[in-house]
Amino acid sequence: MRDETRRNGEFLVGGLLAGAALMYLFDPVRGQRRLARMRDQVVHAGHELEELGSAAVARARGLRNRTKGVAAAVRSRLRDEDVDDAVLEARVRSRLGHVMANPGSIEVSAADGCVTLAGPVLAEEADRLLATAEAVPGVRDVVSRLDVHEERGSVPGLQGMPDPGAVR
Repeated sequence: MRDETRRNGEFLVGGLLAGAALMYLFDPVRGQRRLARMRDQVVHAGHELEELGSAAVARARGLRNRTKGVAAAVRSRLRDEDVDDAVLEARVRSRLGHVMANPGSIEVSAADGCVTLAGPVLAEEADRLLATAEAVPGVRDVVSRLDVHEERGSVPGLQGMPDPGAVR
């Protein structure tokens, strides 16, 4: 008997709540405004969910593209490719500006995968320059004919750029 009484009580409370909600929404004075507001909130929530979905899709696409890039880089490292000397020189030259202040002062030549670097360079840039050249795809060996200087001094190839150690 107790279970049946309890169930009847639950139905009564549920019916009262449903009736109150219907009266609230279909009130002749404010009901239309309340319904419109509720509709706007549902539409707004839908738009936010859509934005979240498109952001997740964009993140997934970016991750997929980065993964493809890493895989391509690994494949190119594992593959021993024969690269034309002119292409190899251009690849090395294009990377010089990322590691030194005066890349135009360095002469780059290549023969059968062996790259030769010659010209004036600051001592603080020499190791980075050689490591960068060695990392270029297709380079088998790097020969250094660099003229290493501790400071710019009066070396023409090292002029025109501010001294990295100078205080401004």
